[in-house]
Amino acid sequence: MNELDQDHYPQSCPFCAIASAYPPTTSRSLLDYVPKEEDADPDRIQPNAFVILSAPDVMAFLDILPMTNGHLLVATRTHRKLIGDIEEAEGREIGFWLPLLARTVAKVTGVADYNIVQNNGVRAAQVVPHVHFHIIPRPETMPEVKNKSWTMFGRGQRNDLDEEEAVKLAGDMRSVLREELGRPADGDSKGRL
Repeated sequence: MNELDQDHYPQSCPFCAIASAYPPTTSRSLLDYVPKEEDADPDRIQPNAFVILSAPDVMAFLDILPMTNGHLLVATRTHRKLIGDIEEAEGREIGFWLPLLARTVAKVTGVADYNIVQNNGVRAAQVVPHVHFHIIPRPETMPEVKNKSWTMFGRGQRNDLDEEEAVKLAGDMRSVLREELGRPADGDSKGRL
């Protein structure tokens, strides 16, 4: 058996730990899925989590090793290793939130260009064995990188998240996400999933 075919992931899942620290509300109002500032305490879990969204099936939080400012992760709440493992309701909820979160990232960072990346398995550069999407802003000026293809998909030059900056960034993202949820949408889905 090829070494890469074996499961080389850590025993505990950091994304499941975040989901446990931020349980979903029983409310059906979408605005209630965006933590209030007093409920968004990043010290609730170690390493700190800067949570933007805590919906029934989906979580969103800042990447602790961002490729660029505003790098956001969108993950299933329930532990699912690969995209093929997610259930229909989870897929619908991810599909609902990704455009809202992408607009939020673009507005907060002022960067209109971004990648949405989802890796499946160790050979595809999946580091955490839990389904998640990366929303990665691509500013006009990017640091020079030696291995662009791997950096694009989550490997390479990344920096630790600055916690002071992250508190402000996460607060701004929650505020803009609330505004996005208040916008009238096609199909009148305002305020409900």
